[in-house]
Amino acid sequence: MTKDLEVTERGSFSGKDYHDPPPAPLIDAEELTKWSFYRALIAEFIATLLFLYITVLTVIGYKSQSDPKAGGDMCGGVGILGIAWAFGGMIFILVYCTAGISGGHINPAVTFGLFLARKVSLIRAILYMVAQCLGAICGVGLVKAFQTSLYVRYGGGANSLADGYSKGTGLGAEIIGTFVLVYTVFSATDPKRNARDSHVPVLAPLPIGFAVFMVHLATIPVTGTGINPARSLGAAVIYNKSKPWDDHWIFWVGPFIGAAIAAFYHQFILRAGAAKALGSFRSNPNV
Repeated sequence: MTKDLEVTERGSFSGKDYHDPPPAPLIDAEELTKWSFYRALIAEFIATLLFLYITVLTVIGYKSQSDPKAGGDMCGGVGILGIAWAFGGMIFILVYCTAGISGGHINPAVTFGLFLARKVSLIRAILYMVAQCLGAICGVGLVKAFQTSLYVRYGGGANSLADGYSKGTGLGAEIIGTFVLVYTVFSATDPKRNARDSHVPVLAPLPIGFAVFMVHLATIPVTGTGINPARSLGAAVIYNKSKPWDDHWIFWVGPFIGAAIAAFYHQFILRAGAAKALGSFRSNPNV
């Protein structure tokens, strides 16, 4: 008699029985009646607001400090390395703070990937994305309110394709960058690893933030690094110039494709979801 049970390898860790959590329902209307659901939406809104506020201020501050026309030093400011640390560090902080409330998505692409993997319902996924986008717009709005002249002069932190790169290159950069991020999210929050290694849930925000940091180092020169449609939307809405809007589709299509590939790779290749489903089908005596 077969059992839907996986037993982790025994080594330096004690063996533990492990069951895959059931998939989230496609539509769960009952969520709308729970305060915990609205608390999670508020957490996503505030986290994305803070994320955009700190990171866009960092970008504008660097550009102003390194602008010779404004009395700055071309070698001054935090540099690309500092900008990458700002994005990665804020994700580390905010995921740590909100993971127990909303899951700490802070990114529609992450939410989309988790939805495809049946980790969240359709209702939760849609409303999370709405909260994230609204939070991003408000966060960049605060930046503009506090630094109006610098905000307009230095591009508002908006994502756009750098000169010399084709749209295909920009799209590829966003796909690969988002794949790295969402793949890291799946690996860092894998319930099978959590069941075996009790320290994994505590450390999960660290590799996720570090993934954001590394992707920014690689793709800031290409697209300014989106990998987060809410981040790109918030800056585009408040800055509202033609160049960011012309390239804006890249920062939705690329991240969503990257997230979908990461979800498929982790769930159906690394976790052998397709093989398990086929094995369950073959072992069903009623078929």
